[in-house]
Amino acid sequence: MRKAILKIIPSVIFLLAAFVFQSCHKDDAINSNTPTIELVSVSSSNVTEGDPLTFRIHYTDGDGDLGENNADAHNLFLIDNRVNVTYEYRIQELAPSGSSLIIRGNLDVELKTTAITDGSNSQSVTYSIYVVDRAGNQSNTVTTGSITINK
Repeated sequence: MRKAILKIIPSVIFLLAAFVFQSCHKDDAINSNTPTIELVSVSSSNVTEGDPLTFRIHYTDGDGDLGENNADAHNLFLIDNRVNVTYEYRIQELAPSGSSLIIRGNLDVELKTTAITDGSNSQSVTYSIYVVDRAGNQSNTVTTGSITINK
């Protein structure tokens, strides 16, 4: 029986080492001071001109400094890729100032109105979104799929 246990020990040690290595790698990515975002959903891929659009993004910030209490601050940017127009938004402070903790969650961003910019009856558009934390770290940029705006 002791020989059987001795044969299993190297396999167990290898599996434990692989698990620890994988866990450390994952934590390093989360503890990044640079926020990351993912596009979760867009309210519609086909809208009538003048209708709003809502974008849901998932954010992760390893040091918790995403968001701002200053009402004049802009830290979320939505770009209309047809005409390179940037809409600026403010994310409220999501964790207390001075704290250093991992934060994650979802944000809904509403573009109040959509428009056709070329005079046609229908136009396709994509939007890009990124965020900037209080330290000035810019997240990755996510881009929507094609959205059709109709008259």
